[in-house]
Amino acid sequence: MKPGLAIGQTQTMEIDVSWDMTVRYEGELVHELYSTSTLVHHMELSARKMIWPYLDESEECMGCHVNVSHLAMTLPGMKVTIETRVADIRDNKVEVEIVASNIRGRIARGTVTHAVIEKAWLQNRMKELSVIQNIAATELTSSNSR
Repeated sequence: MKPGLAIGQTQTMEIDVSWDMTVRYEGELVHELYSTSTLVHHMELSARKMIWPYLDESEECMGCHVNVSHLAMTLPGMKVTIETRVADIRDNKVEVEIVASNIRGRIARGTVTHAVIEKAWLQNRMKELSVIQNIAATELTSSNSR
């Protein structure tokens, strides 16, 4: 990582909640509210945006731990402010504390941890996984044809 990312560093991101961010299961609308899954996505995105400027060309970051409490509801059309603070930097891990709020107050709090890894390492692991997947699919196909 490039130098500069520091414990205590903060950043703010704003989200305008839209209808496509509401609670849906298998395509069906369940609640006309900002979904927890979308909230977690935005919290992880805010953590990534904090880390991205400090990555070397050969590096990538991946979420490896998420701990979120969704505390209050938000309607489509409302604005959500996500405040991000670097809580810890240890080895290749960056832990970020996150608080999300709307006009009524806090709607979520939690932490997101990202691992900073080499892109080459990630590509190799993905290739290995692809080989394993292909072997498993081949074995399944041959056992079904017996």
